Amino acid sequence: MEYMSAASEKGSGGCVFCDHLAEGDDEASYILHRGSHAFVVLNAFPYNTGHLMVAPLRHTGDLVELTDEERSDLIDLTSRSVSIIREGMGAEGFNTGMNLGAAGGAGIPGHLHMHVVPRWPGDTNFMPIVGQTKVLPEMLADTYAKLRPAFS
Repeated sequence: MEYMSAASEKGSGGCVFCDHLAEGDDEASYILHRGSHAFVVLNAFPYNTGHLMVAPLRHTGDLVELTDEERSDLIDLTSRSVSIIREGMGAEGFNTGMNLGAAGGAGIPGHLHMHVVPRWPGDTNFMPIVGQTKVLPEMLADTYAKLRPAFS
């Protein structure tokens, strides 16, 4: 709730990804890595512990508009993220993907991003269904501290 309240108070109507990049405080924004054409950031509303996103540095919501370099950096950082999470957190599987455009389910349709969601056997339980809530065993700051050194 604190994150959502702060975001609505800013009221910039801007892009959360571009805003985080411009702030320059990677730890406060949970930016794990800045590449040449893309960056890696923890999801502030994770589906699972370690859920991160890889997005181009340039603001675009259209996959077709990416340059070869942007596309390459996006996929390379996605692959690197999977490797780092597998090794550092012991993830046994992953869900990766993009929702493109509002009609495609994109929560941030103006700035495309690849979701990387680590998975473990039995990581889902009754809480999301019966309790209508998610239980994450680790705070974002702790996950950031665990993963950030591997991206350096």
